[in-house]
Amino acid sequence: MKDLLCIEEEFMKFAVKLLIMTIILVAGFASFATAATHESFQEKRDSYFDTFTVYLENDLFAGTDRDYTNGIKFSWSTPFGDIEKTSLPAWSFPFFKQLPFVGKPNSKHAVSLSLGQDMFTPEDTESVAVVKDDRPYAGYTYLAAGFHSRKDHRKDSWEIRLGVIGPASQAEETQNIVHDLIGADRAKGWDNQLENELAIDLICESQWRWWSASIGKSLGFNVIPHLGGRIGTVNVYLNTGAELRFGWNLPNDFGSCPIRGGCETNSAFYDHSVSGSTFHFFLSADGKAVVHDIFLDGNLFHDSHSVDKEPFVGELMGGVAWQQGVMKLVYSYIYRTRQFKIQDENQTFGSLSIALSF
Repeated sequence: MKDLLCIEEEFMKFAVKLLIMTIILVAGFASFATAATHESFQEKRDSYFDTFTVYLENDLFAGTDRDYTNGIKFSWSTPFGDIEKTSLPAWSFPFFKQLPFVGKPNSKHAVSLSLGQDMFTPEDTESVAVVKDDRPYAGYTYLAAGFHSRKDHRKDSWEIRLGVIGPASQAEETQNIVHDLIGADRAKGWDNQLENELAIDLICESQWRWWSASIGKSLGFNVIPHLGGRIGTVNVYLNTGAELRFGWNLPNDFGSCPIRGGCETNSAFYDHSVSGSTFHFFLSADGKAVVHDIFLDGNLFHDSHSVDKEPFVGELMGGVAWQQGVMKLVYSYIYRTRQFKIQDENQTFGSLSIALSF
């Protein structure tokens, strides 16, 4: 316990330094963002892939080191525009025409490309043997292409993920590098992780900005429900939920999300309907009916350790979002119910995302 507290202290020092550096960077770009003209932004929005976003999730934000212990994702996205315009790459046209919901006429469309990695460990990372009463070690690295459309108060997204489960994901090596940097002990049971398997998943989610109201000139709130699902070798589930936002100059987007396929694309988020910065608090809930989870059910094509999963999993997320011109910063704290029968307790972890639109 003492070692975990030391690890948490070192990690939090690192996280605070990262946050301070981010705020300084945002402030440095603020003058540029405020002074830029509408025409210059419009010119930038005519180019491919103008927005870069980094997502980081880790349970050490909550003082633990178990279960879903780290997730990271890098995303590039295009502006929303017409299919015929140059803001979308030509290879995306057939996907918009064939996938349901996103090919509707008079809608605006965007594309995102992502590289991500998730890792999972049991609570006891000192044991070199299989921890039979806990989840298996697992790593997952993937490439994803997202296809998004929005019209009025609705956004639809499809995401295709191709990846690998197992040692080829390099999750063990990634965790070792981070633990060495912060002075934490390496987990000793990675030899028992799930075996190498290719992974392919198709994810769909729709969001609606239904109920909005203003309080005075700048304050307001809105509610953004969502409905989606995922089918593939990694996960099979249906999910639904909603997000409540309250704050100053609410942006014209569809909320803030953790690393969840199909949830959010920071695509050309610069909003000419508001001036200056935006700041708001948000609270969201998501519920999943889970049919398959490879990180709990074990390998599909190899013998591996597994545990009995829970058929229903819920999440609560609260956080803050700040956008200054072409910069956006989001931090949230996530509470997730037990994912498998013998899990000792529910999980909490932190999520940080930083986006820059060029």
